[in-house]
Order: sequence, then C-alpha cells, then structure tokens
Amino acid sequence: MRNQIIIVIAICGVIAGWVSAYLFSTQKKPQPPLFNPAPNPYAKGIYSTGIIESYQPTGENINLYPEVAGVITQILVAEGQAVKQGESLLQIDDSIQRATVEQQRAQSEAAYALLEELKAQPRKEVLEVSKAQLDFARANLKTAETQLEKLQNSHDMDPKSVSKDSLDNAINAAKVAKASLEIAQRNYNLTKAGAWSYDIQSQERQYIALSKAYQAGSALLAKYTIRAPVNGVILSIRAAVGSHISPQGVYDTYTENFKPIIAMGNAEDNLAVRCYVDEILIHRLPDGSKMNAQMSIRGTNIRVPLQFIRLQPYVSPKIQLSNQRTERVDVRVLPVLFQFEKPKDFQLYPGQLVDVYIEESE
Repeated sequence: MRNQIIIVIAICGVIAGWVSAYLFSTQKKPQPPLFNPAPNPYAKGIYSTGIIESYQPTGENINLYPEVAGVITQILVAEGQAVKQGESLLQIDDSIQRATVEQQRAQSEAAYALLEELKAQPRKEVLEVSKAQLDFARANLKTAETQLEKLQNSHDMDPKSVSKDSLDNAINAAKVAKASLEIAQRNYNLTKAGAWSYDIQSQERQYIALSKAYQAGSALLAKYTIRAPVNGVILSIRAAVGSHISPQGVYDTYTENFKPIIAMGNAEDNLAVRCYVDEILIHRLPDGSKMNAQMSIRGTNIRVPLQFIRLQPYVSPKIQLSNQRTERVDVRVLPVLFQFEKPKDFQLYPGQLVDVYIEESE
C-alpha cells in the first residue's frame, strides 16, 4: 500500500513538472502599443523627441515669477486670453507696502516744506518783530543817555545835588542800554540774512534722501502687480486667489516643487518645436540652410513640415520627456528649434510631445 502511494505521488510530480515546463515555455502575447509609431519619412532620417512651445524669436515660453512675496488677492486674466504689454495680470496683497509708501511720501513732503521755508527766510513778520525790537533798544538807549546827561550836568554844577549812587546807576543803565542795542542790531542783521546756507544744503540732502526712499518704495509697490512683459497669450495660471507666492514661484501640491506663477506664449499663429538630438547623432545633422524635417503627431497619421529656426550651440544633459523607467537620462543632447504654422483643422498645444524626423546629410 505504501509503495502504491509513493508511485502516485511520483506520477503527480512528473505531471506537475510537465505542466510547469509547458506554462513557462509559452511566450506571453505582447500588449499592443498605445499608438503606432510613425515611420521614418526619409531614407536616412534622424529621430528625435520634440515638445511644442509658443514661438519666440529668442528663448522659450515666458515664465513669470513675482519679485515680492505675498498672498494673491486678484487674478485679472484667464488662460487662453490675449494680453497687451503692460496689462495687469495678477495682484498681490500690498496693504503693508502701500502704508509704508504713504509714510515715505508724507516725510518727503514735510522735508520739502521745511526746505522751502528755509529758502523763503527772512519771513516778513519775523523781520518786522526784529526791527521793532531794534527800535525799542534805540529808544531805551536814548532815554538812558538823556537821564545820564541830566544827572551829570547837575553833578557838575553842584556835586551835592546828585548822590553818587544815582549817578552810578545812570551810568550803568546807559551801558546796559547800549549793549542791548548792539544785541538787537545783530539779531536784526541775522534775521535779515535769512537761513544759513549750510542749513539749506543739509535740508536739501535730507529731502533728496527721503524722495529717493519714496521713489524706491513706490517702485517696490508696483512689483505687487504682475504685468505682461510683452504682447502674448496666457498659457497657464498655476495659482489661485489666496495662494501664497514668492520669488521662487508657487508650490505645486502634486509635484512638490515650485513652478512659475504664469506661463505666457506668443500671440502669433506660428508655433515652435524644440527637439533634442542625441550627441551620437549630432555629426549627422545637415547644415541649417539645407535641413528638412517633419513632425508626427502621436496617435495620428498627421505629419507637419517644419521650418528650421536655429540650434542652441551647446550640448546639455538630456531632460526627461517621459516617465518610462527605461529611458536614458545620462546622455547629452543638442537642442534644435523648428517652427510651423498652426494648423486650422486640428488643435495643437504648447507642451505637447511629438516625434520629429530630420533628414540626414549626404
């Protein structure tokens, strides 16, 4: 009985081995591709992955970052909207900076008023008071001298008619009146001369400094409004009212990094394609004047001829254009730019990936 059980187990093991061998030897049917890759239209063509962007004479899409940090209070445009140069796009809370500018403006105006006051000296009313004080001092001196003269004549005629103490008091009173007249005369001359030139110069410099501070504050206040640097179209707005933004941009919850607040493109009908040619294929590129290229829209049979614009003569590390784990990111590439007229029968958008084929030089 025991031997029969061992034989059955052995037979089952052999059958299981045959089944396993069969299952592992059969090849799995490959999954169909998401789209059929476009065939190379050229006998010798260089393939490259490209990304559509708005056409710019130089550079790429315009990424706008704020120069100050704050909370967004207003978004004045919408995605896809055409804007003119200088048009307001976004408003940041500027309440604190606005109050600071008002304070600086008041200080500048106060300094200017004081400067004008110094330049306008002597004031007519102050000069009249100083002149009256001078006349009063002259009258006091005249009275003291007259009183002294009378006492002196009486003393000369009869020394016993005037006491020594009265005569001395009259002499001292005349001296005091004379000194008071000198002081009143100098005060009148000082008032009539007006403000000291050094005081005016010092106040001028203070006014200039406060004016510059006011101008700097006003310039900083203007930074709280983001304006369109050129005519264009709003491609994307990556923030909402109430979001906090900084010169680094706005924090993206999904990618967990910072991005520009607004991306702008060109309002013209032309779009651009930026493709990256692998460094091992650069030597096969033809001259720009003889370069032919076509763009294939993924998932379709649509082909669009491209016109060469320029290439960036600097080989840089490749950027990752897809999330495929097998994609090489350790190579270096040469950016080449083409342009094409925006088609009317189907839609293309900046940021869209396309396949680019460049005809190889003979």
